[in-house]
Amino acid sequence: MASQLHLPADDSVQLLVTHSNIKTFSAEIRFSLQTTVEAVKDKLWKKSGTSMEAMRLELYDDTGSKVGDLNEDFRPLGFYSPHNGYRLHIIDLDPTSVTSGGWLDDTSLVEKYTISDEAYNKLDSNFRKFKEKMISQNPTASSKKLPDNYMEDLCANIKVGDRCEVEPGAKRGLVKFVGKAEALGPGFWVGIQYDEPLGKHDGMVKGVRFFQCPPAHGGIVRPDKVKVGDFPERDPFEEEEI
Repeated sequence: MASQLHLPADDSVQLLVTHSNIKTFSAEIRFSLQTTVEAVKDKLWKKSGTSMEAMRLELYDDTGSKVGDLNEDFRPLGFYSPHNGYRLHIIDLDPTSVTSGGWLDDTSLVEKYTISDEAYNKLDSNFRKFKEKMISQNPTASSKKLPDNYMEDLCANIKVGDRCEVEPGAKRGLVKFVGKAEALGPGFWVGIQYDEPLGKHDGMVKGVRFFQCPPAHGGIVRPDKVKVGDFPERDPFEEEEI
């Protein structure tokens, strides 16, 4: 009699996904055990940036011991007997991959475009000239200064460690900073570590470190954009189960 693959009753498993090139990449994702390895790769390349052709998957148990390589694309995930809490590790085999070089972890490795003040001033149009023009047309606008306690009252129920949802876009994350940020302007601000790379920085803005988070996961917004409460991290595949 041919052997049969027996799947658990709930037919799904939650795995921790990590990446060989992106040390800060870590996501807990629930997979259907009936999906093929090829389908898993198809979903993970959208999440990690590693192409399916260059992706090798390794499975580790909850003690860190390697269970095996998921090297047969036609096999269902359940064939490899993963359990909740196991780790699925992405190996990127492409040396020219967008994930290589470490720049996704350390933005200091990215070459920055710079321009001298002299060259900037010689441009036919730039923001500095636009701002000067607007002030000359409406000189009273520049004198309207926000008070130092602007939106302080809205921070009363927001504290570091709270789960939150940020508008626009209903982006979810974790509150990492509440307070004044003179580099951004008068009043009170809230620093967010988004669950997904939807931010603009790693917690440092204009040379000031407000909090620490992975690159492209940080944002600082006014407190009226933040709603705290029971906002768990979304399953990226909840709307399209694999």
